Amino acid sequence: MKVEDPPQTDSPPAKVTVSPSSGPRRLVGRFITVGVFAAGFAVLFAIGGPWLLNLIYLTVNHLKGGQRLWEPESPLTIIPQALLGSVVGLGAGNAFFRLCVRGGHRWERMDIADRVTLAISVFFGLFVSIPFLMIFNSMGVPPGWLALGACGVVLGSISLGIYVLQSMTEMLPWYKNRPASKRTGIKILDTNVIIDARIYDVARTGFLEGEIYVPNFVLEELQHIADHHDGLKRQRGRRGLDVLKHLQAEFHMEVGKYDRFAPDPNEEVDSRLVRIAKAIGADIVTNDWNLNNVAKLQNVKILSLNELALTLRPNVLPSESLELTIIREGNQPGQGVGYLDDGTMVVVENGKGHVGETLDVTVTQVIQTERGKMIFAEVDTEEEDEDGYSTRKPRRR
Repeated sequence: MKVEDPPQTDSPPAKVTVSPSSGPRRLVGRFITVGVFAAGFAVLFAIGGPWLLNLIYLTVNHLKGGQRLWEPESPLTIIPQALLGSVVGLGAGNAFFRLCVRGGHRWERMDIADRVTLAISVFFGLFVSIPFLMIFNSMGVPPGWLALGACGVVLGSISLGIYVLQSMTEMLPWYKNRPASKRTGIKILDTNVIIDARIYDVARTGFLEGEIYVPNFVLEELQHIADHHDGLKRQRGRRGLDVLKHLQAEFHMEVGKYDRFAPDPNEEVDSRLVRIAKAIGADIVTNDWNLNNVAKLQNVKILSLNELALTLRPNVLPSESLELTIIREGNQPGQGVGYLDDGTMVVVENGKGHVGETLDVTVTQVIQTERGKMIFAEVDTEEEDEDGYSTRKPRRR
């Protein structure tokens, strides 16, 4: 059946349009913010600058009796301080505007559930700080220390509220129907793929992009394996630690940064990996078949090195000729067994008598199993006898 091409249209391709007013609005906002800060700092320096300088002069020279070095109302005193304050205000206003823009972008990228958590935490912090401020005020705390204490109490209460709410995400109603997080490109490594050690070679080739993340509980599991009494397990654990060391030296790798999304130490490692991946929109790199299936059921993307290796194996077809070394005898009478460069097993009929030899074989059948491919072949022969009849004789190398 012939598939017809879609009709061609003369309409130009769609383009992303940017609102022309976004640039001028941002410029006006920056101008207003910087202007307000410059004016405010100019007034602050004009009023407080001369007083502060005179106080420093009196302290250094040990003058008493309230003597002044100059009059604060003098224009020669006010104007330089105001100019200095305006310059400082310009820098402070510009930094404050950039901070606000960055915070606005982060707010837009935040999930709705996280916005609700942050808003509730802010109101909680303000509400909790009121009794403390009343106590401090009744104790006669100076205004400067009172303002500093108020900031500390408010920020501490907000942080406490965020921590408490994030630790109860399973019980909060606005987190129950939370949509899946957008993919961030972060790659979470599990214990099996680290011990496998091929992950380092894959990362060096450039096929593993984005931030590499290793949870603390995975690192602890590796350390436990490296200290195991069994020599083989101990060797595998130490190899995994060496792989992490090389990855951290050459690539952007974080350790334990997102563990707060799976804080329960009694939970299974696989469940904690899936929980973190769902929370931050990451992909899990693993060779564990069970973790692969569990993660896919929860819409978490899995990158399996085993599947990658199977995909990259050469595609061998029936009737294709291969050069193969017969390594050992097969399970069935007369069979020989050899292996391709990628480890694929090849069963050769009538190959028992050629163990240790390298010869040409012809593929007769290719079977795909859960563990990979099995290839069946027979010895390649194409020589004729004295009567002109074809005989089957292997070509040795």
